[in-house]
Amino acid sequence: MERVNGEDIWQDREIRFDVDHKLLRLINGEIQIAKVEHVEDTKGNNGDKGTMRVTNLRLIWHAASMPRINITIGWNTITGTQSKSSANVATRNRGVANEAIYVLAKVNSSTTKFEFIFTATNSGSHAKLFNTINSICRAYETTKMYRELKMRGIFIREDGTLKILPQEMIVDTVRGVWNLSTETGSLGVFVITNIRVVWYAELNIGYNVSVPYLTLYSARVRESKFGMALVLETTSSSGEYVLGFRVDPQERLQNLLKTIQSLHKAHLLKPIFGVSYVREKAEPKPKPPPEEEEEGVEGEDKEDDDLIDTNEDDVEIVKNFRPDPFAAYFDGQHSATDERKLPVLNPELGLAIEPIRTGFTLSDLWNIHVDN
Repeated sequence: MERVNGEDIWQDREIRFDVDHKLLRLINGEIQIAKVEHVEDTKGNNGDKGTMRVTNLRLIWHAASMPRINITIGWNTITGTQSKSSANVATRNRGVANEAIYVLAKVNSSTTKFEFIFTATNSGSHAKLFNTINSICRAYETTKMYRELKMRGIFIREDGTLKILPQEMIVDTVRGVWNLSTETGSLGVFVITNIRVVWYAELNIGYNVSVPYLTLYSARVRESKFGMALVLETTSSSGEYVLGFRVDPQERLQNLLKTIQSLHKAHLLKPIFGVSYVREKAEPKPKPPPEEEEEGVEGEDKEDDDLIDTNEDDVEIVKNFRPDPFAAYFDGQHSATDERKLPVLNPELGLAIEPIRTGFTLSDLWNIHVDN
């Protein structure tokens, strides 16, 4: 599907639960870097094996038995990762202790924090998965110039040349461009590449702006108090900036507009997110334990889309099974080692209640102890 503007990209900026399987498919420019099966979502779906995919935009996990149970975690939301022993984690993974991957995340400036715990039931896959997650997380953090609007940055050298990013190519350099953000305007230079539009002032290279096409909502020409001007509008996630530039004569202005619009459209069809990786040689796939073979776990040679297909019956089951998936991963007053307690039937009340702690009785819950 052709994307109209950068506003549609949410995959690297949001945390979503139980999305439609179509939203788990890779978008333009998204690349699957690793795929590991037999991974348990220990905190939210203890005991359910699933598949973990690592892409250049997000982490994707879905249950093998019911793909409608899934999680997508954008790299921009991840605040930290750790590898710890799962001996202290309530897991039903055959009663053995494995290493677990802890992923801490939050969305934008929200104070709500989430904690995810993933355990590779195949011990040989843990190190590979953790190293991949760590490497891609660092790569994402150090390549923000591809995806974020920057003002007054240090991407212009002292000689007035642009610091080129990997995979970036300069298409055109236009001098005599006025930035209309002040009453008098500032004379500067436009550098147009296949990834972004950069402007900097000739007399002060520190006064600059870098607008990646991923943050560009539209480019057009409109009337201003300085005459006809080139206007660049950014997406809401990039601050909804409106940047005005004057270029003379009009023919030159129109040619500049066409160049930017063409490069913008081309980039949205095949985005460059900046996260690069080197694929290692594939290792021999370890043979799954007998109990996993009997469960009919799918192999890696099965088509990805088949693994995330579902039907209407699954949808109804999930609605009843996970009414509030956010609660399972909320990193609030409880710790990561808190055990999930399923309700049990209490004969005295005739109701399902949380199991009573050892050493207490039902009558103790009704007594109020007041210290004198």
